Amino acid sequence: MGFPNTAPAGPPDTASEAEAPDGGGYFPLFDGVSLSGWRTVPRVYGTEYPGGPSILELFDRRGLARPAEPEKHAAHWFVEDGVLVGEQDSPGSGYGGYLVSEQAFGDFELVLEMRPDWPADTGVMIRRRPDTWEGFQVLVDHRPSGGIRGFFGNGLASFSAVPFAIDAARDADGRPVGLIADDPATSVEPVTEDKRARLKYAADVEDFLKVWRWDDWNELRIRCVGTLPVITTWVNGLKVAELDTASLDSPNYDPDAVLGVLSERGHIALEVHDNDAMFGEARWGKGAQCRWRNIRIKDLTKEEAR
Repeated sequence: MGFPNTAPAGPPDTASEAEAPDGGGYFPLFDGVSLSGWRTVPRVYGTEYPGGPSILELFDRRGLARPAEPEKHAAHWFVEDGVLVGEQDSPGSGYGGYLVSEQAFGDFELVLEMRPDWPADTGVMIRRRPDTWEGFQVLVDHRPSGGIRGFFGNGLASFSAVPFAIDAARDADGRPVGLIADDPATSVEPVTEDKRARLKYAADVEDFLKVWRWDDWNELRIRCVGTLPVITTWVNGLKVAELDTASLDSPNYDPDAVLGVLSERGHIALEVHDNDAMFGEARWGKGAQCRWRNIRIKDLTKEEAR
């Protein structure tokens, strides 16, 4: 099946649209010993889109229970052996949250290493507002029907723009042992033609599976450029997805309204997802953690001003 506005599948793209992450100009966002430069923020919901209804009303329409007092929980974030760890507050409680950078950034390239448990629905938000939930999210949905390295619009019409979805392969005892492509026939969140067509570039899932390291560290690179940015993602050198937020076509997504909410600069945030009636512990397993290290960023705004 073909998808409009999508580059054809091919070998991993390691071309240098962006400088390799070992180049100069990067500085650390995580010092390896503390949460200095970051602050914890609860997972408090806003509107579906600028000027739209509350997300809590969406819970009501779908017959889902509203989260009880999420503002009292900001997930549990700590540093262990040089690694930044996030987990639910408390483990198994179902309450997630964010770790938000104190500094805001305009155009940048962000590189980090990640190691999420299975299942753990996490992600990296960019151009995020400091105290409300609006922003663009790069998905790290390491869970059944998860869309890894695609995009979601928190408070920006909840758009989903993903190249593929994944699931876990299991051994004879039912234990997860690796990633496989999600089966559309049984998927909880199937990748539709519309979701994939929203991307300027979408990698093939088989290329992704070749580079992903199960139960190990994987490198994520994010490039964000523009007032309404073009966002590009790489995993272990493979170009996975590219989204033009200025031309994105999705229900209730209005670029002008998005510009009215977000600015040319925003914060970076790491996510611990909460559990809900739809996924339960398939979204975030009891005791699961996400782990991050070697978080570094390059300010492209300064470079472009030279």
